[in-house]
Amino acid sequence: MKARGVIRDVGRVLDLPLAEADKLAKLVPATLNITLEEAIVQEPDLKAAYENNPAARNVIEIGKRLEGLARHASVHACGVVIADEPLDNFVPLYRDPKSSDIVTQFEGPLVDKIGLLKMDFLGLRTLSVIQHTIDLVESTHGVKIDIEKIDLLDPKVFEIFASGNTKGIFQFESGGMQDLLMRLKPDRVEDLIAANALYRPGPMALIGDFIDRKHGAKWDVPHPIMREVLEETFGIMVYQEQVMRICNRLGDIPLRQAYTLIKAISKKQAATIGKQKEQFIKGCSEKGLSKHNADEIFELIERFAGYGFNKSHATRYSFIAFQTAYLKAYWPLEFMASLLTYEKGDADKVADYIGECRRMGIDVAPPDINESFIDFTVIYQQQHEHKGASGMIRFGLAAVKGVGEKAVEQVIAARENIGQFHSLFHFCENVDLRLVNKQVIESLIKAGAFDNLGGSRAQMMAGLETAMKAGSSMQNDRANGQMGLFESPEIKKDYAKDHLKLPDVPAWPETQMLALEKEVLGLYVTKNPLSEHADTISVYSTLNTSQLKDDNSGKTIYIGGMVQKVRSIVTKNGRNAGSKMAVFTLTDLQGSCEVVMWSDCFAVFGGMLTVDRILFVKGRVDLTRETPQIICEELIDIEHAPAKIAANRRIDILIEEAAVTKDKISSLKNICAAHRGRSPVYITIKTVSGVKVKTMVGKSLAVNPTTDFCRQMENLVGSQNFQLR
Repeated sequence: MKARGVIRDVGRVLDLPLAEADKLAKLVPATLNITLEEAIVQEPDLKAAYENNPAARNVIEIGKRLEGLARHASVHACGVVIADEPLDNFVPLYRDPKSSDIVTQFEGPLVDKIGLLKMDFLGLRTLSVIQHTIDLVESTHGVKIDIEKIDLLDPKVFEIFASGNTKGIFQFESGGMQDLLMRLKPDRVEDLIAANALYRPGPMALIGDFIDRKHGAKWDVPHPIMREVLEETFGIMVYQEQVMRICNRLGDIPLRQAYTLIKAISKKQAATIGKQKEQFIKGCSEKGLSKHNADEIFELIERFAGYGFNKSHATRYSFIAFQTAYLKAYWPLEFMASLLTYEKGDADKVADYIGECRRMGIDVAPPDINESFIDFTVIYQQQHEHKGASGMIRFGLAAVKGVGEKAVEQVIAARENIGQFHSLFHFCENVDLRLVNKQVIESLIKAGAFDNLGGSRAQMMAGLETAMKAGSSMQNDRANGQMGLFESPEIKKDYAKDHLKLPDVPAWPETQMLALEKEVLGLYVTKNPLSEHADTISVYSTLNTSQLKDDNSGKTIYIGGMVQKVRSIVTKNGRNAGSKMAVFTLTDLQGSCEVVMWSDCFAVFGGMLTVDRILFVKGRVDLTRETPQIICEELIDIEHAPAKIAANRRIDILIEEAAVTKDKISSLKNICAAHRGRSPVYITIKTVSGVKVKTMVGKSLAVNPTTDFCRQMENLVGSQNFQLR
């Protein structure tokens, strides 16, 4: 039980209102392994609550006694304990009531301590994505990729990382990581390994130094042995193995004891640390180091060892990342189709990856009854209306809600038997209507799977019952060995002309058609109602929904999207008991997130909460729960957003010194002059040595940051170097 969690748990047991317990927990600094005692010293507001609020004091006092205890019996899902004798000779066992797995009653560290071997076997979905991509490439192009023998110096692959275009790349696709990569400009696998290890709580503070040193900044260490060990990471302790090697080579501490020291530092075990420190200083003395220098080095070890990452772990992950980037660089359609296949159960991920496909110039078309298979499929047909980068991705039928794999297998089997389906009636004549039932066909119609057979979706839905009856009758005749009514070509032609027609009903309004499509696909594919507002949302949103979790806790942001799933609640506790609040889903082109509107805000803006309304939310990012939330402060209608949001924003532009030219400066001035307004413009020049020089453009060139202005600036300096804050 950690500091924040124990406050919430104790508060719940003591019936402290949820909002109060949450507020108290958030006062604990977000520092790795911080204790309540340390938090009170570091955070004045927490100390004030402890001293002045009896309820808060009671929660914290009880929390101190519970802190550090196991909250519940949990299982390390991929951990396997191995021994050369029956395990119950060494450790007590029990059967997990949920999974029926045999589990040790000792915790992981104790299992290590008694000498048992604990191995972690990681089952990664990414490995399946890689293999699926390789299989797709072979089936589509006849090319067999040996993924273990790709060129690890391939500049085209490193360009994927350096440009930040890492959506779908294992371990490297978050917004924060993309920013790191664009600054780092990795050109070797070792850079990826270091980035993987650094992008974590703790070492994150060293990222700036690492990048500067990578690009030429000088660095030094107290001893040549340290330089030798830390050469690959520019003098920064990044990996556990580096810390262990320094302890071993400088302090004569055996590697096994060095590993024990790392664990002791991370768990703040003072006795073990003190004992190892004595041995380290003695070893350093024998290497000619003064006690003062040895103390300084050990202080560095204590600081870094608490969060040093296992290099072998980071290395394997980075190799997998490189393999996925290779597939994305050379076989983008097959790679993205595989990603979509393995994420088909997560509508937000699918929406995010479809957005990435569109950015890459790849079209993702709705499911088609004659072309789609179970999974997302790559189609290479130049004559197709839907064209991407020399091909397109077709939605898989199994991704349609309400359509099971058994039904899809039946559709594919019928298609292989008779060839293409020509109409809804022809389809119903040739599939097993017990498996491909009315609900399945309705879902396929809503998804647009029959669009290429002629007729609107409304006509298909209205004529479905007739088509199924005719199809069932035809199948019964065949089963009975009778010559059906349609077996004579002449009669079949005449009957089809007079009877097998779709009803003459009006097409659904576009809003209804798109809503039903989203109902069964989890997202809009044919057209997204947000598309016509895409520029406005992109320009005036601080973040999109996929970026919320990237170290943005507590930040006030603007985010545009469409209101979905509104839930009104009457509050039961607190000063606003009896008043209404709301929780709603905001969807943008990258995904969706939950927005909480407390009663004070609801009283002012609640009337704007209608499903499918497109607007902006101004609010604070809350990352204290499993999924990110936004605490709403204001709603702004999409039509008024540019003027209202721009009035409180400034423009930040970053330009590399090497990219500064007279033409670029002239173009920048001209764009500003053509969009005069009140928002200040700040330009930061990044010198070759890494120093950043910031200046404000004169007030005469303050701007009105319209969509057109922002687009022109992004084209001039690059979207990653332009920000509307």
